[in-house]
Amino acid sequence: MAATFVGLFCALLLAPLARAEQITIAVLGDSLTQGYGLPVEDGLVPQLERWLHANGVKVTVLNAGVSGDTTAGGLARVDWTLTPDVDALIVALGGNDLLRGIAPAVARRNLDGILIAAANKGLPVLLIGHAAPGNFGADYKTAFDALYPELAVQYSALLYPDFLSTLNDGRSQTEVLQTLMQADAIHPNAAGVNLIVQSLGPVVLDLIDHED
Repeated sequence: MAATFVGLFCALLLAPLARAEQITIAVLGDSLTQGYGLPVEDGLVPQLERWLHANGVKVTVLNAGVSGDTTAGGLARVDWTLTPDVDALIVALGGNDLLRGIAPAVARRNLDGILIAAANKGLPVLLIGHAAPGNFGADYKTAFDALYPELAVQYSALLYPDFLSTLNDGRSQTEVLQTLMQADAIHPNAAGVNLIVQSLGPVVLDLIDHED
């Protein structure tokens, strides 16, 4: 009984260690990560970093977002993104593949390469997905939507299924466009990013707890 108690006590002490130490998370993404159209402090990465600090995490979140990047662009620069100081990776790519109608098999291959690079460095990964629109047909949507959950399972990555889904929760399309999106109707405004961070933040905490 005493041994069991000591074991449980030690587990409780060890569980928050990852959050107590300074860690670095890289976010490999496109304009949604980069903060297109927003003051620097209102972008996804600064807002996420502030949220994590407010939740007691000593963390640096690196902005590895490049506007216009596809999954191919992310693959091309993943090796120099994953510097020795990076402890965990968030992959937030695929939106521009959808805008360009890039074949799901191509996007899958690129994401697979990114996840292999992270696995080779022993890094925990959070994969952020995108829901494909229906304008490329049902087969395209089915194939693209399956990429993220299947790759997450294959590489034991955490999954946030749809980058922008939280903006639509209980809101009409008109409300979303008028209050949470920029004028281009593609990129969230500061308030929209804040909502994404509130939803995404707890999953990033799970990622940090996987970092050891």
